[in-house]
Amino acid sequence: MQNPHLFPHILINTAIAGFTNMLIWFAITFWLYLETHSVFMTGTLGGVYLILNLFGGIWFGSLVDHNKKKPIMLISSVTSLFFYSISFLMLWIFPASTWIDMWNPWLWLFILISTIGIVVGNIRMIALSTLVTLLIPEDGRDKANGQIGAVNGLVFTVVSVFSGLIIGRLGMEWAVGIGIFSTLLVIFHLLSLSFPAETHLDDRHEEDKKIDLKWTIQIIAGISGLFGMIFFAMFNNFLGGVFMSLMDAYGLSLVLVEIWGTVLAITSIGFIVWWTVVGKYGLGKNPVRTLLLVNLIMWIICMIFPVISSIWLVGIGFFGFMMLSPIAESAEQTIMQKVVPLERQWRVFGFGQSMENIASPLTAFMIGPLTQFLVIPWLASPAGNDIFSGWWGTTPDRAMALVFVLAGFIGLIVTLIAFRTQSYDNLKKNYLQNAE
Repeated sequence: MQNPHLFPHILINTAIAGFTNMLIWFAITFWLYLETHSVFMTGTLGGVYLILNLFGGIWFGSLVDHNKKKPIMLISSVTSLFFYSISFLMLWIFPASTWIDMWNPWLWLFILISTIGIVVGNIRMIALSTLVTLLIPEDGRDKANGQIGAVNGLVFTVVSVFSGLIIGRLGMEWAVGIGIFSTLLVIFHLLSLSFPAETHLDDRHEEDKKIDLKWTIQIIAGISGLFGMIFFAMFNNFLGGVFMSLMDAYGLSLVLVEIWGTVLAITSIGFIVWWTVVGKYGLGKNPVRTLLLVNLIMWIICMIFPVISSIWLVGIGFFGFMMLSPIAESAEQTIMQKVVPLERQWRVFGFGQSMENIASPLTAFMIGPLTQFLVIPWLASPAGNDIFSGWWGTTPDRAMALVFVLAGFIGLIVTLIAFRTQSYDNLKKNYLQNAE
């Protein structure tokens, strides 16, 4: 069943699909903030995205679990194409005044339809993770995961520049139109690929074929320490919702949209560099320890980059974050691929994705309104001025920066605690035993 030579073709195809989804996501985020000038809207957009991911993750994992990978990847792309086409028609039919009123129901419908098209693309990412197990020999999977990350980093770089330029110079219609065209390319290319037979699907017991949350939980509970890793990732995403809600608004409050897109592109070079390193050298003998160490450093970075309103400091901080996040992502994937049996991996990946996102919608929905209607006004009030005016600042961007620092501090403390837990020790022992 293993076929390493097919993997690069599937990786390129998924990269183009990822380009499409990321382009539309970045474009909507930039466009929405520039049209409405509302942190509340960007926070809510992040919440909608994460809610859809939350409910879709387990179901998507089950779809990948009991279906062959090529048809399910085609379904993902065709569904995205359908929703992007509706979004494109809405942009042409409705007047420009529709998109500047954050209480207009057509604006919210446009956000929902476009986000569904993006989220459906996650089926492909779950399928790609499991195709690593199917196509790549065990001793090369950490490197294959690194190659996935390197390609994703390259896509991120290109998308960051394009999305800023498209929104700044052309408009949202062009972003969605390009997304439709690239999705068509993905579909035609995928049709030309010949996937290997998946014989493991034919020999599974009936209980393995059920879309059963209880059964999935039993599988994970039977692997010592795995729940701990999933809950740790879930808490990180709880705090990550803060940055998802506010980061683009923070950047756009400092510079023009074209410059902000370019900053994201330049800093993503760090993402590519470290994914390339992981792809070539792997993660070492103990990726469980690597996962926590990387998170420790990333939270320190998140506390430092907002200390002053400087696009240079944001860029340096982002570069450091982009260098380290691929290691954490690859470590998580490699651990699951090692300790979870192949016939159970699809649902575990889907469950893990849902659990990682379970707290982020709450954060995203809360942090935008809290920042917009509480933190920003309070920092500008006499009480806030008395405390922060002399050294921190009281403008809206400094309010967002204050929220970033608090989130980074909490993440740092939780990661230090995680090093001392029994779950960490159990998962580390479990991984090392499976590696022998």
